[in-house]
Amino acid sequence: MFADIITIGDEILIGQIIDTNSAFIAQELNKIGISVYQITSVQDDREHILTALEESKAHADIVIVTGGLGPTKDDITKHTFCEFFNDQLVENKEVLRHVEHLFAKHISNTPISDLNRKQALVPSKAKVLHNENGTAPGMWFYEDGTMFISLPGVPFEMKHLIKEVVIPELVTFYERPHIIHKTVHTYGIGESAIAQKIEDWEDNLPSFIKLAYLPSLGKVRLRLTAKGTDYEKLSKAIDEESQKLFPLLGDIILGTESDENIEEVIAKLLTKKGMTLATAESFTGGAIATQITAVPGASAYFKGSVVCYATEVKVQVLGVSQELVDTYSVVSEQVAMGMANGVKKLLDTDFAIATTGNAGPAKGDSNADVGTVYIGIASPSNVFALKFTMGSQRERIVQKSVNKAFELLQKEILKM
Repeated sequence: MFADIITIGDEILIGQIIDTNSAFIAQELNKIGISVYQITSVQDDREHILTALEESKAHADIVIVTGGLGPTKDDITKHTFCEFFNDQLVENKEVLRHVEHLFAKHISNTPISDLNRKQALVPSKAKVLHNENGTAPGMWFYEDGTMFISLPGVPFEMKHLIKEVVIPELVTFYERPHIIHKTVHTYGIGESAIAQKIEDWEDNLPSFIKLAYLPSLGKVRLRLTAKGTDYEKLSKAIDEESQKLFPLLGDIILGTESDENIEEVIAKLLTKKGMTLATAESFTGGAIATQITAVPGASAYFKGSVVCYATEVKVQVLGVSQELVDTYSVVSEQVAMGMANGVKKLLDTDFAIATTGNAGPAKGDSNADVGTVYIGIASPSNVFALKFTMGSQRERIVQKSVNKAFELLQKEILKM
């Protein structure tokens, strides 16, 4: 079973906004066994929308459209759907009452206009999907074996409708295959080197299991996907195949997870052990803390961060010895260890991460070459720092260092 996703809006095509809607919809569809065949972004243009709908109808069981449902003249999705289905707009009393209620309750300083009331006009053939978070309703059409679903483009409105209305309806309407993913997280070597190590294993995978390499800075995720009707068979096979990777790849494997990233894995480990974490960041500028706090519930184990960009902050706030700085340079193993110990003591945590380095373009307070970084880890029983060379491009240096810091931290937590 296949679905197409169509996003409507010139703002996407000129790069003014990033299309996050498609990624969210694809993930939710995948969870219920529906594969996305194609994602298309089109202009706020009648011909372009009609062409996209016709093309999707030819191969997709489900077509989900987002955007173009506002009250202004450039929002033409409803009119175009009417043309596509040879339909006409009619006023929906429930939608009108909802729009009037929203204005009375939340927008009392702005009188409702005729444009806003036009949100209650919907194609007569559409099943209306109640949008409790906005004025534009969702719409559901079924014709010639294809389901068409039109949703508002505002992300929080669309997400609520997908989770609370669309997915439950699709689960009831269709019999679907199972899709199971398992991801093996690796660090330290590139995808081509990994591919050589696992070539024979990959060639002998069962036909219903596919492997995808998902490289990013400093890490590669190996995603196994099994698809079929027998859930127990799929689950058993994907577990068995993922376990075969451990003797082939050794200690570059950090673990296997279904959909989790390493920050989520660390969150679970720290929460389970009842242990805490702090960070002291120089050239990473809070990037590690940002990824940690993006995980819901981080306050249970993450106490805080000191962004000690200037040398005097490392000395005055974290208590790093000025003598260490003068002797070894601010970009050094000794200073990274001092930072890790300092923030661990300052915030009274079990673990700490510290970063110091030169991300460029200038050398700053150190003569270290651009790309030279030190990552320090303090644990309840140990403190150490390792040197890395992360290239010459600033953004890549920072992100590679963040990934490496998480890798080192996870290994230390697993020792406890």
